Amino acid sequence: MTTLPIVQLSYRARLTLETIAQGSASGREVRRAQALLWLAAGESVQEVARRLTVSRQMIYALVDRYESRRDLPILARIQDADHPGRPADKRLLVVGEVSALLKQSPADYGYRGYVWTIGMLKTQTEKKLAMPVSSDTVQRALYEIDYRCKRPRDVLARRDPHWQQVKGGSQPA
Repeated sequence: MTTLPIVQLSYRARLTLETIAQGSASGREVRRAQALLWLAAGESVQEVARRLTVSRQMIYALVDRYESRRDLPILARIQDADHPGRPADKRLLVVGEVSALLKQSPADYGYRGYVWTIGMLKTQTEKKLAMPVSSDTVQRALYEIDYRCKRPRDVLARRDPHWQQVKGGSQPA
């Protein structure tokens, strides 16, 4: 008596999963595609779990998720859900503060410089917001408001073309 594979794949689904398994940007998608292909080929859940070094429960969960998302395209059926991460509250505060500081002169805050530096912006932002702020956060804030800094170039001292005359050397004839 032959057992049916745990997953039945259409021809198009098999082609799509083979393409994903051959090389996708996400390693998770590759492993999930491989697991589904192996299961459709008749491999046991235990064997697929052993190959991928995951639990059998994860393989069953993958099959359930794949089957429950029938209305989605094949790739979307094996992709992770969105992971939005932590909100950028602090960065948004820094963006607002840096924007306000750039409209004023550093001299208004007691600095001798004519232009703002990252260090000056960091110090003033920390004072205004009463929280520590990294230099990287200030740089990201500047980048977000499309403010680009042009660093001064180091120019080596060049000799004056008439240096011999300056030194009292002979005059060209």
